[in-house]
Amino acid sequence: MQQPHRAEDAAPAGPPRPGGARVLVVEDDPTVAEVVSRYLDRAGHAVDRAEDGPTALSRAAAHWPDLVVLDLMLPGMDGLEVCRRLRARAPVPVIMLTARGDEDDRILGLEVGADDYVTKPFSPRELVLRVESVLRRTRPRSDLRPLAAAGLTVDPAARRAAKDGDELALTQREFDLLAFFLRHPGRVFSRADLMREVWGWDFGDLSTVTVHVRRLRGKVEDDPARPRLIRTVWGMGYRFDPEGQAELP
Repeated sequence: MQQPHRAEDAAPAGPPRPGGARVLVVEDDPTVAEVVSRYLDRAGHAVDRAEDGPTALSRAAAHWPDLVVLDLMLPGMDGLEVCRRLRARAPVPVIMLTARGDEDDRILGLEVGADDYVTKPFSPRELVLRVESVLRRTRPRSDLRPLAAAGLTVDPAARRAAKDGDELALTQREFDLLAFFLRHPGRVFSRADLMREVWGWDFGDLSTVTVHVRRLRGKVEDDPARPRLIRTVWGMGYRFDPEGQAELP
């Protein structure tokens, strides 16, 4: 009797079409994996698939992806651990899929380095738009000049950032957020402003912005509990203040 086809038995996807990317879809539900893969393929992306964490790590090692679509609930090794291990190797963008409605689970996914999350059930078309939004903002651009302020340096073309000469380990979205702040010192931006300008979305959970600001402060502030650079303007949003004094606790 012929054995059912498994994602880990499939040959690696060929190269993406012009303008596309290599996307690794990690999902143990074969129906969801097939639908997501089909929509991504139609959008011009080369799709590799894995049904569990170890297979995902093996696939990524053999053919490093440009982006990972990663289910949170996987057999054996959950998506959070897969995300941690991937990000320990290289700063690959990750979009987390979750059937959970609890905000703490979504925030935990962001805190381990996920760039975005989509809650099941979801529209495959929306997921493709999210994938392309993340890819668009994480691909290097040679037309962006280096930025510097308050001991921080950002090179958008090389996707590198440093504090006092020491390179910072930033996720893709943290990098984009820091670069945006450095481009607009002294201006106040609401969370909705930041979601639109940095994430490129006119909709979404604004707690995503809050989590990323907190994580970024933990990497660029001398004392994250009393931030000096990324200031909270109560009732309005955030302001990058390269000459500011520390906030009161």
